[in-house]
Amino acid sequence: MAGKAAAPGTAVLLVTANVGSLFDDPENLQKNWLREFYQVVHTHKPHFMALHCQEFGGKNYEASMSHVDKFVKELLSSDAMKDYNRARVYLDENYKSQEHFTALGSFYFLHESLKNIYQFDFKAKKYRKVTGKEIYSDTLESTPMLEKEKFPQDYFPECKWSRKGFIRTRWCIADCAFDLVNIHLFHDASNLVAWETSPSVYSGIRHKALGYVLDRIIDQRFEKVSYFVFGDFNFRLDSKSVVETLCTKATMQTVRAADTNEVVKLIFRESDNDRKVVLQLEKKLFDYFNQEVFRDDNGTALLEFDKELSVFKDRLYELDISFPPSYPYSEDSRQGEQYMNTRCPAWCDRILMSLSAKELVLRSESEEKVVTYDHIGPNVCMGDHKPVFLAFRMAPGAGKPHARVHKCCVVQ
Repeated sequence: MAGKAAAPGTAVLLVTANVGSLFDDPENLQKNWLREFYQVVHTHKPHFMALHCQEFGGKNYEASMSHVDKFVKELLSSDAMKDYNRARVYLDENYKSQEHFTALGSFYFLHESLKNIYQFDFKAKKYRKVTGKEIYSDTLESTPMLEKEKFPQDYFPECKWSRKGFIRTRWCIADCAFDLVNIHLFHDASNLVAWETSPSVYSGIRHKALGYVLDRIIDQRFEKVSYFVFGDFNFRLDSKSVVETLCTKATMQTVRAADTNEVVKLIFRESDNDRKVVLQLEKKLFDYFNQEVFRDDNGTALLEFDKELSVFKDRLYELDISFPPSYPYSEDSRQGEQYMNTRCPAWCDRILMSLSAKELVLRSESEEKVVTYDHIGPNVCMGDHKPVFLAFRMAPGAGKPHARVHKCCVVQ
């Protein structure tokens, strides 16, 4: 039986994971990743579980097809998941379409004890009972049980082959309806460009894309419900402020390309101490001499530079972060805690929610701690991103104030 008898309501587990690395080195990484994921499932024993994956299939989807099939089969048939007798899997495998491909994968698992669960049909505009295990792939555009969009090319013109976008599904559990949105936003193309302005130009691009998604999911086409948006937001620390703080007593040396005079490297050295190099910054290099600053006290001292969500404070809520930056970890399977020196570590992977969804989550909080927001595999190599999860219990009748909206019983 999922959950504890002492805690009423529906146990919910939401997980976001950029899994690109798993398909670039499947032999070394997938086994560890799955073991850590199953451990979280075992600990929290959810009735309803959503796993949102980004970069599903890795950098070369076509070459990874067999690994993709194996990974999906393992998730659906493993002993650890045997009590989940219903599942929905949505994989964007349309890798030949530059116009549509997002490399997103959304997995939903329903425990055998969960009775009143329905999924929304966006075409028919009605809820349908969820039975059996079904996998949808290739052309998700024609699947009525979800909405999927890739962001327009002009959102990030310098990236010729971007795979950023979102997939939205809608669910109803015990008269409580909510949207789950799998999202992947744009990355920082260059550390040097990100350092130039505060906020960075990339932050503005992400702001525009996230605003588009939020407007889209509350537009007039469908009934408004609570929503959770979780994925790889690629949120970065404010680079200019971080560098100024980390290099307070350092002097900066600028290295330019001989032919174009373009800045190709910044070197920050201590004024004394034999001019020790503190930080080196290039387009894809962020080499700071002391990684402990990103791990000490889970990087709490750096949270003040995590500013991108502040623009949406009236629309989105997030629980307090108490885990270290989720990216970019070493992809060496022997290194579980080491960051790569390619980017400044940041909390890219997040679980955000509407203000009404916040009430669903926090309403379930009691003397017993039943809400957990954390990362998975702190000491194990999980690829360049650590998955992030939110576990909570949806209180019985949580959606009743809006029961007029969610007549989930009168559906097919």
